[in-house]
Amino acid sequence: MARSRSSRRAAASVEAVVEPVDGGLAELIPDRERARAWTLLIDGAPQSHVDLDDPAHLSFEYQRRLGHVIDLVAPPGKPVHAVHLGGGALTLARYTAATRPRSTQQVVERDAALVQLVRRELPLDPNARIRVRSTDAREGLGKVLDGWADLVIADVFSGARTPAHLTSTEFLDEVRRALKPGGLYAANLADGPPLAHLRGQIATAAARFEHLALIADPTVLRSKRFGNAVLVASDTPLPIAELTRKAAGDPHPGRVEHGRALLDFTGGATPVTDASAVASPAPPPSVFR
Repeated sequence: MARSRSSRRAAASVEAVVEPVDGGLAELIPDRERARAWTLLIDGAPQSHVDLDDPAHLSFEYQRRLGHVIDLVAPPGKPVHAVHLGGGALTLARYTAATRPRSTQQVVERDAALVQLVRRELPLDPNARIRVRSTDAREGLGKVLDGWADLVIADVFSGARTPAHLTSTEFLDEVRRALKPGGLYAANLADGPPLAHLRGQIATAAARFEHLALIADPTVLRSKRFGNAVLVASDTPLPIAELTRKAAGDPHPGRVEHGRALLDFTGGATPVTDASAVASPAPPPSVFR
């Protein structure tokens, strides 16, 4: 439906919200095309996009791909138990609540000041069953009951890098403990040429899960540029055909790799342990220009 001129003028008149949070300088920038939509930036790096009038709208490419996983974790509309490691503007928790009413969700976001900002400026639906904990992602995951979650999503960045302790086999042991049999794990990974971090994360997941898939822009997979890739893992077969169809239908189509081709993509990379883990690489400055 076309937006009216008056609603576009109202959106344009809204001012940005800028204030320091624990992780840096947070900015909430109004979307000039959507009356009650905002983009969250931390130290200039885009983190989340939220449309309060349409929480099922996912603007960022990687969030749409995580949305595909949410769509396929259970039959359409069925409530689920979901754990979100990394909250940002709570975009994916809002999406789950909108598309799967009566879902029960736990969000773990270390930045307590950011959580307060988001709750104040971008309030949650009071009927959504979303609990937010302000603690370290791995510590918060450790408090999830054994076998509670249908879905665990890891989307944690500190200074635009995934912390080292969220990249290891020991971390994935905690993920598996929290998941129900047949549950899905999905992680937003960021890397660039030569993709050593991404290859290592696939090898790490393969050491703990039998079934894997990777969704990414083909240019990222060809090591042509820095970008995001969504890794999906489970102890039961994944809905590869459905993931492939959804990824191909995106405004920026993605490719799905799985099976032998995905394992070959690792190029002999070995699983990461707590003893060998390092943070993901920092994106080049040009990524955010």
